[in-house]
Amino acid sequence: MSILDSLPDEPEKDPSPESPTPHNHWLDKEQQLMPPQLKADAPLRMVETAFLASAASLIWFINFYFPLGPVLRIFFPVPIALVYLRWGKRAAWMAALTSGLLLTVLMGPARSLLFVMPYGFMGVLLGATWCRRVPWIVSITLGTLLGTLGVFFRLWLLSVLSGEDLWIYLITQVTEFIEWVFFNLSLLTSPSVFLIQVGAIALIVLNNFIYLFVVHLAAWFLFDRLGNPIPPPPRWVQVLMDYEG
Repeated sequence: MSILDSLPDEPEKDPSPESPTPHNHWLDKEQQLMPPQLKADAPLRMVETAFLASAASLIWFINFYFPLGPVLRIFFPVPIALVYLRWGKRAAWMAALTSGLLLTVLMGPARSLLFVMPYGFMGVLLGATWCRRVPWIVSITLGTLLGTLGVFFRLWLLSVLSGEDLWIYLITQVTEFIEWVFFNLSLLTSPSVFLIQVGAIALIVLNNFIYLFVVHLAAWFLFDRLGNPIPPPPRWVQVLMDYEG
């Protein structure tokens, strides 16, 4: 008898499927708890989020180098808002972040920030209000406040980068406009500094209000055809659109 024959045989491994499997610590906890239907939709959600984030970045990129007036500007926040309506808050924030990172690579961090604030945040805000079916006046007002903050952020950032106070340039433009109004109204008094600053802020707010209203109109026509309708507009808007149609 050889030495090898005297050694005990190795125990056979249990091939039963009930044997424990190693735990994958890298898996996302939310992914593990996700229902089967949502797990099946996860690749589609990832692809659509990446595609719409790239679309938002591309619209900003084209408009920056080849401006086509207000046409493309209307759609700056629309792709991210569509992500919110289709896949929820987390996907919308990821789309806004991805758009900012992509524009950082293509155009630099400064111009990327000019998109993220306010248009990236505006897309998330509009998506949240539309998903909750709030009236247009509420979503337009909130978007106007965010857009107004975005204008002041733009003025501050560009003033820091250029070394000049661009607010003074804006005040100069508003002063010329108010003086022209006073002249045509035959008013002999000159506008005060306080009146000029209030007029500048009022023009910024009015411009953003009109912009948000046009964005709502574009989303109303577009999202309804995509199967993700937003809340209906006020009755007078529906009557006006039917009349013009």
